[in-house]
Amino acid sequence: QVQLVESGGGLVQPGGSLRLSCAVSGIIFRINGMGWYRQGPGKEREWVAVVTSSGSTNYADSVKGRFTISRDNAKNTMYLQMNNLKPEDTAVYYCNAIRLGSLAVPMFNNWGQGTQVTVSS
Repeated sequence: QVQLVESGGGLVQPGGSLRLSCAVSGIIFRINGMGWYRQGPGKEREWVAVVTSSGSTNYADSVKGRFTISRDNAKNTMYLQMNNLKPEDTAVYYCNAIRLGSLAVPMFNNWGQGTQVTVSS
């Protein structure tokens, strides 16, 4: 059974940085594309970024140039480096594998607990 465990969130001032981690088990991590998603207060969950099995990346326009997604196949872990954070980045951040043939559709219906990111002065 797949397990997705997000960590690294917290409270940060505007302009600050955080690094999120996603530890994955139960799937062959290295062959799957992986993605970050977020759900802000009163909003639907939205896709943030993807890193494919080959290491290619893609980002939502709202985070492009500020966020960097990466993966460590040896550790079955994915990361999201978030710089120049803005109040509108406040959300619970989730990770998921990416459905084959897609760059944004999550593979699993069951999500982890997420990690809260709050950007506020």
